Amino acid sequence: MNSDTGKSGWRLGLLLAFLAAVLAASASKAQELKPWRHGVVEAKSDAGFVFMASKGGFAEKQGLKIEMIQFKGDALALRALLAGELDSYEGSPGAPILAGSRGADIKITGCYWPGLTYGIYAKSSVAGPDDLKGKAMAISSPGALPDLMARAVLEKYNIPSSDVRFSIMGSDSDRFKAVSAGIVDAAAASTEFVPIAEQSGIKLLVHAHDVVPEYLRFCTYVSGKTIAERGDDTAKFLAAEMTAWQFALSNRDKVIALTHEVTNSKVDDPRPAYIFDEVKRYSAIDPLMPIPTDKLTWMRDLLIKTGNLTKPVEINSLVDSGPRERALKLIGK
Repeated sequence: MNSDTGKSGWRLGLLLAFLAAVLAASASKAQELKPWRHGVVEAKSDAGFVFMASKGGFAEKQGLKIEMIQFKGDALALRALLAGELDSYEGSPGAPILAGSRGADIKITGCYWPGLTYGIYAKSSVAGPDDLKGKAMAISSPGALPDLMARAVLEKYNIPSSDVRFSIMGSDSDRFKAVSAGIVDAAAASTEFVPIAEQSGIKLLVHAHDVVPEYLRFCTYVSGKTIAERGDDTAKFLAAEMTAWQFALSNRDKVIALTHEVTNSKVDDPRPAYIFDEVKRYSAIDPLMPIPTDKLTWMRDLLIKTGNLTKPVEINSLVDSGPRERALKLIGK
């Protein structure tokens, strides 16, 4: 055998062995990542923030692989969590407070979106909030964000809920389209639709930040059972989310690009940029995930006013700050 040929074969064999070792190491590393199932409301123009931990490599740094599971509304995500189909989910505190008051095993572990970028849209014929009396309004399932936010606005303007005809519809997009099509007079939906509202013949009648600043948008929920059995993973999940949001708030272009990727929206869609700028303008996201018991107490009292909550519940009994405290240590805070 030619010596050069032998050397070439030896080198090729060495290269193949090296590549095999690299692939095996990569596969081993992937297998070591622990799965974490996280529920979110159907992706929309804030997806760059919501999906950053799972799509931006932040979960992997904590040894997790986050599977993002989307739902039409956060009330459905709550049911999935209680059924053991999720490890965590994020959404409005209304339904979890109701569930907790009935003995459900659910814990509030942090609230990363304490400002509400949400509002009431209406047809041009609706002059102001007082004009909602007697009108048809699209909301969502009882206790979910659109339902409670709408009722909070009505309560603010001293309009009895009985004076409004409610229509339950699935997503923010469904409700926005219902107003633009004239099916209803008003609807509760994300402020992401502001850039396209005028061309749809409707207007933002009320911004939640102006009339119900106490309203929390997103908190993260985990069952007590999961915290007990996977306490370290719970803390690592929160740490991944915290670092992801810290990164997102300083990287506008990356957040917008990820939103377009997740939602398959066109690059000239103005909504992702609008939401990013609004989040910054109102400081709507707090990446360190505080647990504002004063706002949660306000939410509980709102549920009492609307008749949703009939059995008193102590907010502190629904809170577990342990995973958050451990997460803060993981990220050096």
